[in-house]
Amino acid sequence: MSETVQSEALLERLNASSRNTLMEALDIQYSAVGEGYLVARMPVNERVHQPMGILHGGASAVLAESVGSAASFLLIDSKTHYAVGLELSINHIRSMRQGVLSARADIVHQGRSTHLWDIRLEDQDNRLIATSRLMMMILAK
Repeated sequence: MSETVQSEALLERLNASSRNTLMEALDIQYSAVGEGYLVARMPVNERVHQPMGILHGGASAVLAESVGSAASFLLIDSKTHYAVGLELSINHIRSMRQGVLSARADIVHQGRSTHLWDIRLEDQDNRLIATSRLMMMILAK
């Protein structure tokens, strides 16, 4: 099986796992995967706005944690282990009203019991909207 077909199958599996979850409610879609990284996208519109009409910081945090958590899932044996968020920090750099927010999670540390992800959130024009760090704990089932 080619790498492209494997990547598409992984993305399909991740997107299917989002049914009936917060990721589905926010229309988060996993869009690219590779060695040590995962990308997800979320439309920015009134559904993810705060009262001032701009992107809610909590929605950015949901996107960041979703992409990092899913990326950890891809690195573990899901038959014997599962990954849970341990700590999320996020710095909001710029506001956003409309468009598509992309989040790319890159592995910083892949240990037996923890994963650390660096997550960059950008708008459709590649402007930095937020940066995040996510620590995942890997637990035995």
